[in-house]
Amino acid sequence: MAGVRQFDEEMALRRALEVFWEHGFHQTSMPDLASGTGVQRGSLYHAYGGKEQIFLKAFERFATTFLDGAAAALAGTDPRTSLFRFFDYCIESITTGSPSRGCLSTRTAVEADTPALQRAVRQLLDDLENLVLESISGADLTLRPREAARLIVATTRALAVLERVYDDPRRLRETARSQVRTLLR
Repeated sequence: MAGVRQFDEEMALRRALEVFWEHGFHQTSMPDLASGTGVQRGSLYHAYGGKEQIFLKAFERFATTFLDGAAAALAGTDPRTSLFRFFDYCIESITTGSPSRGCLSTRTAVEADTPALQRAVRQLLDDLENLVLESISGADLTLRPREAARLIVATTRALAVLERVYDDPRRLRETARSQVRTLLR
């Protein structure tokens, strides 16, 4: 039947995301995506238009899932506990796998050489900042709430880089906890 996808789109995008996460945007080819998803290249082109469009669809799903997890971690009435849970969630996300898979959004930000990729990462970071801001808005902070939220999000990016260098989740948690102690009175 013409126009009907002959593959499970959710599964294909989930697998495409794993391929991008493993190789990065630039190092991933359409044959890699076809192999990783089990969907023929022609079907991928027909369904999405090309590599960047596949990435953006997969990244959108990733961002939604990541932000839902971040919101759950930030939920609660005690900002200190919420921020500890939030950083633990972020650290778990970047240290998952063997070897660890790192941070997809940070890796994409470094590679983002098209406006669409830049917008996708910026939207994720802006949404993350707003979630953090909402969580800490009533806290006794050493900075204005928006500044603190930006610093917290910037710290998540720094943790992603440190994970690549040190491969030590304990060190990442200690760094995150130091940040929380510095920001909350």
